[in-house]
Amino acid sequence: MTVRLRPHHLLCMLTFVGEGYSPAFVANYRRLAGRLSAGEPIEIVSGPDDICAPLLSDEDAHCFGASVTGRDAAALADVARLLERELEIGSVIASDPALFEKLRRAFSAGVTRRACTGCEWSSLCDRIVGEDYADALVMTFSRPETAPGISVRPRE
Repeated sequence: MTVRLRPHHLLCMLTFVGEGYSPAFVANYRRLAGRLSAGEPIEIVSGPDDICAPLLSDEDAHCFGASVTGRDAAALADVARLLERELEIGSVIASDPALFEKLRRAFSAGVTRRACTGCEWSSLCDRIVGEDYADALVMTFSRPETAPGISVRPRE
């Protein structure tokens, strides 16, 4: 099986600490965090994904909004550039410690945060980053000062 994620959720999963829109949303996300932490592959999808599932019965769910689609486009481009590979809808990414470390380093440096502009969760994510992802629920992160092969530059 794979965990189906829309592109901006490749970033959101980095700072998930058990907070969310509703108890059902959080419970679902916790299950997905466990699957990702166990190494289940990620399939990139268009539109609502496995994380969105508990919200879709709400007629006002933001999952279909234009701002979310814009976040997806920005995240997909940034993550593809970081991973130095073409990513598109249907691409599958291995869920492993090296991926999460690379994504978290870039996220911490602001390299992959264009998709976060205007997001209501930005201050929470900033706090989690400031705490070196200590309480993040998707794969733990060890933070040596430098890691070979990972180049990050601050957001402009």
